[in-house]
Parts: sequence; structure tokens; C-alpha cells
Amino acid sequence: MSEIQKIGVVGAGTMGHGIAQVAAGSGFDVTLVDVSKEALDKGLAKIEKGFGKLVAKERMSAEERDAALARLRPSGELADLAGVDLAVEAVVERLDIKQKVLTELDGILPQGTILATNTSSISITKLAAVTSRPEQVIGMHFMNPVPLMKLVEVIRGLATSQETYDVVETAAQAMGKIPVEVHDAPGFVSNRVLMPMINEAIFCLYEGVGEAEAIDQVMKLGMNHPMGPLALADLIGLDVCLDILEVLYEGFKDPKYRPCPLLVKMVDAGRLGRKSGQGFYGY
Repeated sequence: MSEIQKIGVVGAGTMGHGIAQVAAGSGFDVTLVDVSKEALDKGLAKIEKGFGKLVAKERMSAEERDAALARLRPSGELADLAGVDLAVEAVVERLDIKQKVLTELDGILPQGTILATNTSSISITKLAAVTSRPEQVIGMHFMNPVPLMKLVEVIRGLATSQETYDVVETAAQAMGKIPVEVHDAPGFVSNRVLMPMINEAIFCLYEGVGEAEAIDQVMKLGMNHPMGPLALADLIGLDVCLDILEVLYEGFKDPKYRPCPLLVKMVDAGRLGRKSGQGFYGY
């Protein structure tokens, strides 16, 4: 595997359609797969809207947008990824579902094709172990929103080869991203640092230390964060935050990662943040 030209993305949700947009906009041929036609249509509409914003800001010409959209192929079938050089899994943050998708991809893709996972916290080594090509499995943790955020955490599993790492690093750079190498541990670097901060902010709200607006204002004005931790949790999705905290708690067996009971209660109530219209704030 010398160079990536065709990229497959599995999952047309927030992360998946963002990765597909950036890849198509960077000159790659992209196949975006989702078993849900509704999710696929929604993802494609958001990609078109995203390119539209870039044209409006004159960061892309109308011709470049049309060419990028022409490089994008939607599909409801994983089998349509058989010709890609790199497949990026961007489904829900659950070990069993990711393992299922990676096992299916492993059976479809020819030997030599790289399997990447956009997991934000789950062990790359554990995910790679369900495939017949662990040396060609790697973590590519993009940040949300993908078109705006420069970072990609590139995570090696225990068996990931140097060649796989080098090819993925080059592909990430070609997408206009800054790849940063981190090692395989629960939550990697980004969420190992971020999620305890968000969780502690939720504990502050839970214990009545401050109202949501006050907690976010302190972190914005005092720590120069562009967004407060509770507003950020709403953006990420409270269910995703809970999933990641549970991976950290399970992975380290350390009580400092115990999810705040208020977070659990809000997820149980379906208050997931922006995507459900209600989280710590109303949308």
C-alpha cells in the first residue's frame, strides 16, 4: 500500500459525513455507506450545506464544490467498499457494534486495504483483534466538527505496522489535518483529559455549586476556553460523553472516571444535547 486514493466511510452521522466531506473536498474518491437511507440522505444534505458555506465564504469555488460532490458516492451496502484503499469506520461508540462492522469489512476488503476506526475511546488493539489484519488496523480519531477542527489523533494498536501508520499519516495531511501520534489507552489523550473535566462540570451542577451558565462562563472567561464544558457536552452528545466515561471507568477501574449520576439520568431521559433539542441547554 503506497498511497490512498479511494476512501470508504461507514456511518453517515455527525462524524461520518464530516469525514466524507473533508475527504471528497481534498480530492479523494469517497464512498459513504449507511444502512439507514434516512441517515444517508441527512448526511448528504449536510455535506452539500457544508460545501455551500465554503463557497459562500469564498474558500472554495462553485466548480470545486461540484467536482467534490461528483467524487462522493452514497451507498446502503458495505459490499460497495470493496475497491477502497482505506475504510474509516464511524459508527456509534459501542464496542460490539464497531467489532461487528470491522469483522464485516475485513471479509469484504482485499488484503492490503487499511481499516481505520474513528473511535474516541475504545481500544484499537481490541478492535483489531476481531480482524485477520491487525497490522493494518489503526485509529483515526477526528474531532467534531470535522471540517473545522485540524486535529486527527492517530492511534496504533499493539500490532499496527509502521507502513500502515505512515500511509494514514500522509492521508490525514492530504485532508488538511494535523495528525498527532498517540498510543492505545482508554480515551487516548483527548478524551482522557476532556471527559473528566466535562464530568466534573456536571458534578458542579449536580451539587449546586453553580448554574450551567455560571459554570460555562467561569471556564470561558477564566480558562479562555472557546466553549464551556456543559455546552460542549451538549454539542458532543450526552450519550457519547457517557459512553466514553464508561470506557474510561471500565478501562482504568479508577473511581475518578465514575460518570456523574446527573449525566446518567439525563441520558435515560433522552436529553442528549443539541441532537435531541434539550441537554444542559434548550435548542
